[in-house]
Amino acid sequence: MQFSYRGKDSRGAVQQGMLAAPNADAAASELMRRGITPLAIREQPVSTSLADRLDGVPLFRRKVTLDELIVFCRQMYALTKAGIPLIRTMRGLAETSRSPVLAEVLEDVTSRLEGGTTMATAMQAHPRVFSDLFIAMIHVGENTGMLDDAFRRLSDILELERDTKRRLKQALRYPTFVVVALLAALMVVNFLVIPKFASVFDRLGADLPFLTQVLVATSNFLLGYWYVLLFGTAAAGLLIRQWKQTEQGRITWDRYKLRIPIIGPLLELITLSRFARNFASMLAAGMPVTHALTVVADATDNAWISVHIKDMRAGIERGESLLRTARQSGMFTPLILQMIAVGEETGAVDDMLNNVADFYDEDVDYGLKRLAESIEPILIVAMGILVLILALGVFLPIWDLGAAAMGRG
Repeated sequence: MQFSYRGKDSRGAVQQGMLAAPNADAAASELMRRGITPLAIREQPVSTSLADRLDGVPLFRRKVTLDELIVFCRQMYALTKAGIPLIRTMRGLAETSRSPVLAEVLEDVTSRLEGGTTMATAMQAHPRVFSDLFIAMIHVGENTGMLDDAFRRLSDILELERDTKRRLKQALRYPTFVVVALLAALMVVNFLVIPKFASVFDRLGADLPFLTQVLVATSNFLLGYWYVLLFGTAAAGLLIRQWKQTEQGRITWDRYKLRIPIIGPLLELITLSRFARNFASMLAAGMPVTHALTVVADATDNAWISVHIKDMRAGIERGESLLRTARQSGMFTPLILQMIAVGEETGAVDDMLNNVADFYDEDVDYGLKRLAESIEPILIVAMGILVLILALGVFLPIWDLGAAAMGRG
C-alpha cells in the first residue's frame, strides 16, 4: 500500500511525502524510525494492471514456496556473513533466482533499500511472501548488527516447518486415498449398479426389503437431483470459506479443528511446538517478551491458540510472570510449566522453550507414526459396513425371488 504522510522532524520542520507500507501502523513506525513525528497518514489508491488484479485472486495468486524461502535464507546467511554489501547481495540473488516471483520481490526490496529504507520495512511491502515472524527477525537482526544470525535462525525455523508439513502429508496420504476411493465406489454403485438392479426388480414386481428400498430411493434421488447437491455443496463450501475469513469465524473454526479425534491433538502439538520454538528464537535475538509474544501470536496459523498467546501478553503487561500467564492459558501440561519455571529462575527462558519445542516435536513424531495406524481400523470398519449394506440391499431381494421361485416349483 502507498501512504501519503505529513509530519514534523526533530527540528520542527514539516515533512511530507509518500511511503510504502502494509498498513498505517507500519507506516507510522517507519516514520518514527526516521525521526519524523506523523501528523497525518492517508492511504493512496494505487492503479493496478490486469496481472496485478489477477494476482490478488486466489485462483491466479502466485506464491513463493517454502523451499525457495529456505534457499534464500541460506544464501543470505552465507553472503552477509562473508561481509558482502547488502544491496549487492540482494541484487545478485534477484538476478540468479530461479523463481520469477521471488526475483521480482527481491528486485523491489533492493530498490527500496537503495531508497534508504531498512530491509524489514522493505519486506513489509510483501506480506504474502514474508510473514510477520520473518520481518520481526530481520528487524531484530538489523538493530543488533547480527543480520546473518537472523537469516540462519529463519532458515532453521522454515526447515522445521517444511519437514513437519511434509511428514503430515505423508501420514495422511493413505487415509486420503482410501476415503477418495470409497467415495468413488459409492458414486459408481449409486449411478450405475443400483439403477440396473432396480429396473430388474420393477419388471418382476417383487416386494423389496426395507434396506433395498432405501438404496433405490437414494440412487433415484442422486440421479434426479445431482446438480442440486453439487450446487448446494459448492455454495456451502463458499459460505464456510467466507465465514472462516471473519475474525470470529476463524477463531471458532480453529477451536473446533483441534477437537477432531486423532488429528486434532496432533495439530495442537504441531502448533504449540512452532510457538515455543519461534518464541525462543525471538527471545534469543533480544526481542522484549511482550513484543515477541505479539509477533508469535500473529505468526501462529491457529487463531484459537493465537488468542491465548495474546492473553499471555496482556498478563505480562499487567506485571504477571510468564509462568503464571502460561498456566492461566491452559495450553501447557504441568511438565512444560515446570520447564518454563526453571527457565525464569535461571534466566534462560529461550533455552527452556527450545527444550519444550523438542519435547513437543518428539510427541509429534510419535503421533505422525501412529496416525495411519489409528485411522486405518476406522476406515476398515467403515468400508466393511458399506459393503455389508450394499450386499444385503442388492442380494436380499435376489434371494427372496429365488426362494419364491423354488416354492412355486
